[in-house]
Amino acid sequence: MAAPVAGVVRLAAASRLLVLALSLLSRLLFRPYDTSASLHPPCLLPSNASASADDDPAPTVSSLAVWDGVHFLRAAECGYEYEQSFAFLPLLPASLNLLARSLLAPLVPVLGYRAVLVISGYALNNAAFVAAAAYFYRLSLLILKNPNAAYRASVLFCFNPASVFYSSLYSESLYALFSLGGIFYVFTGANTIAMIMLALSGSARSNGALNAGYFCFQALLHAYDAAVQKKRPILAVQVLITGFLRSVFIFLPFFAFQAYGYLNICLYGNMEEMRPWCKAKVPLLYGFIQSHYWGVGFLRYFQVKQLPNFLLASPVLSLAVYCIIHYTKLLHRLFKSISIHELIVATVEGRSSEAYKSSDVDTVLNSGFSTTTNKAQGHADVKRRKSVATDPGSMHNNRSNDKILEVNEGCPILVLPFILHLAFMTFTAFFVMHVQVSTRFLSASPPIYWAASHILVSPKSKRWGYLICIYFIAYILLGSLLFTNFYPFT
Repeated sequence: MAAPVAGVVRLAAASRLLVLALSLLSRLLFRPYDTSASLHPPCLLPSNASASADDDPAPTVSSLAVWDGVHFLRAAECGYEYEQSFAFLPLLPASLNLLARSLLAPLVPVLGYRAVLVISGYALNNAAFVAAAAYFYRLSLLILKNPNAAYRASVLFCFNPASVFYSSLYSESLYALFSLGGIFYVFTGANTIAMIMLALSGSARSNGALNAGYFCFQALLHAYDAAVQKKRPILAVQVLITGFLRSVFIFLPFFAFQAYGYLNICLYGNMEEMRPWCKAKVPLLYGFIQSHYWGVGFLRYFQVKQLPNFLLASPVLSLAVYCIIHYTKLLHRLFKSISIHELIVATVEGRSSEAYKSSDVDTVLNSGFSTTTNKAQGHADVKRRKSVATDPGSMHNNRSNDKILEVNEGCPILVLPFILHLAFMTFTAFFVMHVQVSTRFLSASPPIYWAASHILVSPKSKRWGYLICIYFIAYILLGSLLFTNFYPFT
């Protein structure tokens, strides 16, 4: 497996160089639409005033922070000064500070602290994306059990439509790294590493807290196996409690940051009148910011003037809906061919014992679920042979049974939590959020690339395969041109 992973790493690095080259070229050829990002007032908080300077020795470098990157840069440089700045979670700003004050500290006297923060962000995010691509391939191989499909999906991920965000001062790369890595370790049994990585994903983006669902899925599988197969109800209760505690741990960073905002604004703030969200029974700052400052809410974006944004998001939303329908059909056929009980038992028993016993990361990386689908396929083979032996007239059904086995090989039950996660994210993106954000909001969801990979090799979908390639290429080019120059993109 080392050679394919190395190939994915090289491809991911090449894709980042391409996006960076296109972004820099577009910045040289076109004038930014909004030049206000180059204005940097000094920090308001006295404790951070020393880190901020009125002069900027390298304004060209500092101006590379655009759109949300301006807010992440400000939080890294000056801390959380305003109520709305708490919408930008702390992992990226903290990481920028750490790099700028350690490895890149010698550059500060030459370029200035602000410029070094920007360089730190670009270096960190591009490196994080390369690591995320490696985890993406390993996760895809683990779930799909098909090296070719996993590699095709990884290529698509490396050149995904939201590529420009993964090479900019945004939190997408860190989220993808810790989300994909954490989910990979969930399914290989390295639960401690998985908890830490998924918790970090929740401190990069708010939707990272949803990754707790993978631990819930794992707990439900093992609780069912303990209660029904092993007849050990106490063990089943222990498994459920452990899964619940792991899920709570993943939520902790996000809620800890909300508590930090409450302390700074509601308890120790210098506002004359207490903010309305401070008086709520559950004072959730993040939800208030999204609703009050950006108008996020159910159906609030359904306006005629927003039609262009719906069109901009339509490709990724269409692909997500196709993915959900495609894998739902495959799962339905899987459940018809094999009982759910047999699937759960095969999935749980198929996990390598080394993945549980070893704390060595390298061992876990090379273990994982072993032949889960092969065991499920074995059950189906036995059923088919029994059916043929007892009913000679069923011989004509062999071809359809073969198709079911093919479905089982490409769609194990482990796909289920990914589809549920994607369905929730897609619903939220379309009905609740600013819909144009869907392109990057859904960009770290593996099933989208798995489905697109399937379309590319399907003889019946050649035209759709071409359209997917055109869509990916066009959005990389558009993103590099528009986003970098402060034009609206997604």
